Amino acid sequence: MERKRVVVSLGHDALGYTTTEQWDAVKITARTLADLVEADYQLTITHSNGPQVSMIHKAMTELRRVSPGYTPAPMCVCSAMSQGYVGYDIQNALRGELLGRGISKPVSTLLTQVTVDPYDEAFYEPDKVIGRYMSGEEAKAEIQKGNYVKEYPGKGFRRIIAAPKPIDIVEIEAIRVLADAGQVVIACGGGGIPVIEQSGSLKGASAVIEKDAVAGKLAADLEADELIILTDVECVCTDYGTPSQKPIRSMDVTQAKAYIQNGQFEPGAMLPKIEAAVAYLRKVPSGRVVITSMNVMREALNGKTGTVITA
Repeated sequence: MERKRVVVSLGHDALGYTTTEQWDAVKITARTLADLVEADYQLTITHSNGPQVSMIHKAMTELRRVSPGYTPAPMCVCSAMSQGYVGYDIQNALRGELLGRGISKPVSTLLTQVTVDPYDEAFYEPDKVIGRYMSGEEAKAEIQKGNYVKEYPGKGFRRIIAAPKPIDIVEIEAIRVLADAGQVVIACGGGGIPVIEQSGSLKGASAVIEKDAVAGKLAADLEADELIILTDVECVCTDYGTPSQKPIRSMDVTQAKAYIQNGQFEPGAMLPKIEAAVAYLRKVPSGRVVITSMNVMREALNGKTGTVITA
């Protein structure tokens, strides 16, 4: 029987928020991922990078401040750095967990670029906060460079950047070849490195891409049998965070769109996950999406908890 092809999207809880937290978190994450490999799933993994890319951006900006000879790192470079070191930790933790179970399987991390439209409306209305708090003078300098800032009364200013929609995963064929060869592939970390295509060349964009949007696209492009989105809640709920909160155990695309229309899902939290599920199922109507937390993933895959979305 052919292995079930699965894309797994890891949220912040799977990685922690600091370098040391990440070392501990990926050991737990590796056990969950190894369970899937042991169950004969063919795994392609993507992950968030919000805390990691923000930490790198702050560090590079501070280095430039104390050592003017250094140039600040563009967001695309910060994204590439975060992909590399997060992938490195997941890859080594998973490899070690698999070997401990007597499973010899290659695990590789692929730095992945994702093209975006330079005229995407997100570039005109950026909303993703990045970096440290700045003084008014520093904020003015950022504005003069063409960047956007947002004021937080009593705290200072922070830079905000665009989150454009993904168009194409540049290295999709490389990901497909590695996956077809039976490797566990870690790719499109943090939504991928945002790039703009110009006369045959790729130029880094000052942006970030929503991780869930790329997870849905990656699953669609690979024609995966399942997309598993691991987050910090056991299942999707209506009226989340209110006394009338109710779990949604299953829904189809039509129902998902109705929930979106009714404003049931919070932007920047559950909404992009549902939108990713809908986008994937449009392309792969035979597929299935499972949204749940890591500690109950096995039960969710068996239909005992979590939320299942189908076409």
